[in-house]
Amino acid sequence: MKYVIIGNSAAGIGTVEGIRQVDKDGEITVISNEPHHTYSRPLISYLLLGKVTEEKMKYRSDDFYEKNKARFIHAAANEIDAKTKQVVLDNGERVNFDKLLVATGSSAFVPPFEGLALVKDKFTFMSLDDAHKLNDALAPNKKVLIIGAGLIGLKCAEGILKRVAHITVIDLAPRILSSILDDEGAKVVQSHIESKGIEFKLSGGVKTFEANAAILDNGQKIDFDILVLAVGVRPNTALLKDIAYIDRGIAVNGKSETSAPYIYAAGDCTQTYDVSSGQNKIMALLPNAYMQGECAGLNMAGGEKNFNKAIPMNAIGFFGLHVVTAGNYSGDTYFKADGNNYKRLFYSDNKLNGYILIGNVEKAGIYTSLIRERTPLDSIDFALVCEKPGLMAFTKEDRMAKLS
Repeated sequence: MKYVIIGNSAAGIGTVEGIRQVDKDGEITVISNEPHHTYSRPLISYLLLGKVTEEKMKYRSDDFYEKNKARFIHAAANEIDAKTKQVVLDNGERVNFDKLLVATGSSAFVPPFEGLALVKDKFTFMSLDDAHKLNDALAPNKKVLIIGAGLIGLKCAEGILKRVAHITVIDLAPRILSSILDDEGAKVVQSHIESKGIEFKLSGGVKTFEANAAILDNGQKIDFDILVLAVGVRPNTALLKDIAYIDRGIAVNGKSETSAPYIYAAGDCTQTYDVSSGQNKIMALLPNAYMQGECAGLNMAGGEKNFNKAIPMNAIGFFGLHVVTAGNYSGDTYFKADGNNYKRLFYSDNKLNGYILIGNVEKAGIYTSLIRERTPLDSIDFALVCEKPGLMAFTKEDRMAKLS
């Protein structure tokens, strides 16, 4: 059996490990347009901050490919020939497959800003190579403008703050982290980040760029030396255009199968079922990517696996303030706030739908488990779970099952 995996991040690695749980000898080829050993993308901001080294960023050990009898090819996949079951590389090589996994991830979205071509030092912040390029441009006397107050933009700001003179963050949304926080939670995190010296300009965008300045919609001019574009991401779906069904992302079922025979997909390039909302959506999250990839690998090798418990989830920190969110924010709420500690739970129809935790995020896993498992709230002491999440809120049988 010839297995080919396009992509070398969490979903691709999960696929290799899933295959090897069933098939110890099949031929595995991993194709990546990045020359690096597999690494953890969320750590690139900590590399610039000096908290981790490239060695510590590695997602698996140096002997991972050898140990799993996998061939690594550094090349870009230009085309998938579904009829001949071949992947065509940018160097002209054709790689045969019996089963194919597409884990092409996502790319930074760069809007067509007027005057953007005039800006010399502009960067995105999605990969290790992006971090290297930005690192070379940093200097203590330089001012940085970041477009985008989402996860990528704010982690970039944290990573470079001590290495530059000033950082301004702009976003069209009226609050930071608008995709994962509510208004009150966003104010808590924004206030904390502002206390470190980062400036925000919200509810407005850039009208045009000059070589070293941005003119905002309201006419304000912001000078900068370095521009970071962190507006958003788009799933990389082009390889399966006209081959498999694509909505906003590559559509897959619980087995990570696409609509095309023998072709699977996993990770940030896919659109999957969110058990917390009952909707199909893009969930660009490392844990989901790995589990989806592992599921694909098991099924590719003849095993039987369904990954049907994906939920939107983020666990992140900004200057020591922890934020964990999960699920969807619908239904009734339980709310408690004290300084930088903030908790909001969302529930309806006897189920926990989602949560936002800021500051004290201890036992967040209890809430995540309730969402993933769709646990009936009347089967636990929900009032106790709201105040102090812990196993004591569950029945003795459930406690034993979870501990085992």
